[in-house]
Amino acid sequence: MDTTIVYVDEAAHALGMLAPLLQSGQARTPTRWIVVGCAPRITHRVSKWVTHSARESWRGKWAEKVFEQIVPLLQACGEPVITQLARGSLEEFTAALQAQHGEGRIVDARRPKPGADLQAAPGPHPGEPRGVWGFAGMLAGSGLLLTADY
Repeated sequence: MDTTIVYVDEAAHALGMLAPLLQSGQARTPTRWIVVGCAPRITHRVSKWVTHSARESWRGKWAEKVFEQIVPLLQACGEPVITQLARGSLEEFTAALQAQHGEGRIVDARRPKPGADLQAAPGPHPGEPRGVWGFAGMLAGSGLLLTADY
């Protein structure tokens, strides 16, 4: 039996990525699906005022909502589905899952975060002059360099 680990943080995005996999006939061999929920991080400001048990309760409720949208699609093929909630780093969590269930395919169905790839981000990058003040600062710096040794 093949194993496929699917990382999910938003149900609608994940369903869009999983539907072509299921239709392409990837499920010709029996597949065990392991759906891993990657809950959004709670900001530092909120976490100061919320207890650990309340955070864990929120993560559990979040996972239930996401899983109830994704699991029926995978179970419709008649294959086993295991749900997990990610804890700690994904590298360590993946290694633990692969040790427990065997090597398998990994599908990252998480929504890409904006600004995660700074090289591809449009607009000025660090070190580039920005606007009128950036241009004025560049001119002033150039003038200082020209007159400093003379």
